[in-house]
Amino acid sequence: MPPSQGSAHPFRLLGAYAALLAVIYALVFFTGDHSPSAKLGIDLQGGTRVTLTARTPDGNKPSQDSLKKAQEIIESRVNGLGVSGSEVVIDGDNLVITVPGEDSQQARALATTAKLYIRPVLFATEPQAGGAAPPATGTAPPGGTAPPAATETPAPVPGESTPPAEGATTPAPQSRVFPAQAPPTPTPPPGGLTTQQQQAKEIADAKALRQSTDQQVQQVAVAAMDCTKPDPLTGNDDPTLPLVTCSQDGTEVFLLGPSRIDGQEIADATSGLNSQQARHEVNLEFKSAGADAWSKLTGEYVNKRVAFVLDSKVVSAPQVQQGPQLGGRTSISGSFTADSASELANTLKYGSLPLSFQTSEAETVSATLGLSSLKAGLLAGAVGLIAVLLYCLLVYRMLGLLAGFSLIAAGVAVYGIIVLLGRWIGFTLDLAGIAGLIIGIGLTADSFVVFFERIKDEMREGRSFRSAVPRGWQRAQRTNLSGKTVSLIASVVLYLLAAGQVKGFAFTLGVTTVLDVIVLYLVTAPLLMLASRSPFWAKPSVNGLGSVQQIARERGQARSKEMSR
Repeated sequence: MPPSQGSAHPFRLLGAYAALLAVIYALVFFTGDHSPSAKLGIDLQGGTRVTLTARTPDGNKPSQDSLKKAQEIIESRVNGLGVSGSEVVIDGDNLVITVPGEDSQQARALATTAKLYIRPVLFATEPQAGGAAPPATGTAPPGGTAPPAATETPAPVPGESTPPAEGATTPAPQSRVFPAQAPPTPTPPPGGLTTQQQQAKEIADAKALRQSTDQQVQQVAVAAMDCTKPDPLTGNDDPTLPLVTCSQDGTEVFLLGPSRIDGQEIADATSGLNSQQARHEVNLEFKSAGADAWSKLTGEYVNKRVAFVLDSKVVSAPQVQQGPQLGGRTSISGSFTADSASELANTLKYGSLPLSFQTSEAETVSATLGLSSLKAGLLAGAVGLIAVLLYCLLVYRMLGLLAGFSLIAAGVAVYGIIVLLGRWIGFTLDLAGIAGLIIGIGLTADSFVVFFERIKDEMREGRSFRSAVPRGWQRAQRTNLSGKTVSLIASVVLYLLAAGQVKGFAFTLGVTTVLDVIVLYLVTAPLLMLASRSPFWAKPSVNGLGSVQQIARERGQARSKEMSR
């Protein structure tokens, strides 16, 4: 900062800012995707909106508490995945998720109920079209292995299920706002079933068939299981009862025992590549109670299979090679890609939803309206900035050109930073953010006005333009710093307390406020220091300070007359 004339060379400060711009745009063009385009939000680039309808076991409407809890968990998943620019809002009894781009699968994945249970495998077979019962086989599913891995062996047939060891307890259902037991089949009203009643009936019928404790019913359920049809039981199975279900890829039908470990016992979940077996896995770390349960389960089921069941589908069903396995760590393997493994780990980390959902509507959000608003906003911003520059030129003459140059320098730096923030932290620029940028850059003009007026004050005291600039800078910087501090505090508070697009406004306003201070010290002040040393800029016809100098001369003459009396 230049505290006095010549104490800090103006060219060094201008060079520092030029070096800063060079670093910013070197990162823009030579890192990441090398594209100088900012990442746009939903209102500017368009996106996909998915409406999710809650499915409750009893067919009643979901409570607002359960919807709010589901909203919070999905928002946590959004933050964990870095899905920037997404919105999760409650619309009546539905949740509406909007994500940038045209791929609705991302929004659907965020709404996965994510009820994870670890169940013992009692029987496994291959499905057949039409529900015909195939001969029992011991073919292993495409799932991976629980460490340590080994070749899988045939599972026992129905009726030979291994009873739990002494002291083993079946876990309670994961915390949900609805009862886990199957409700009675609703009686059709005179006008037929409503949508909620039909869903409740489908869930109840599926539970009665596929979660029966009767061995004969279990055999019928295995024979009739069709893995190609949507599963009404998804996210609504009772963990305390057996379960007949399919593998996630539909290549195997399982009869599973009651759950022994549930997803609430997961302390952490990460994804990674198993380099030895060249496959992506989801690594789980259990809490203390879950670690004890895993040790007990692996001790009881040595050389038998256990299944990782996510939302009533078997993700992986490995064979336990040795046990008990201590340490509270294991992994889920399957036909994962890097992205799908990362999504599953993120979903399990933040817990299961208190409701199960089905997609009732998916639509593409057009950016036409947003682009029209963007053009109108940019036009308004341009008109405002031009008006500011014309005012500066009218009042401060050629000094107004220095203000314009500083505004351009600030705008160039802000754009580069926005591009990098979109690349590094997924920041998306929306209409609210653009409003924050325009206001922030506009506030930069206030700094010029304060500086110029302080120079006028010094010249009214009789100082020359050369000596008035550094002294005016000393007085102006305190005022400017106080104003910028207040603006920055307001931006931080607004960002912490606000939600949705208001956060984008607060973020960009804070960024431009910080950059305003940098421009003030590295561009505006050095330029005026250089101008103060130039005979050309010292001319009243150039700097527009002739009237101020005239006032100073009149005051000096008046003081001389008083002293001569």
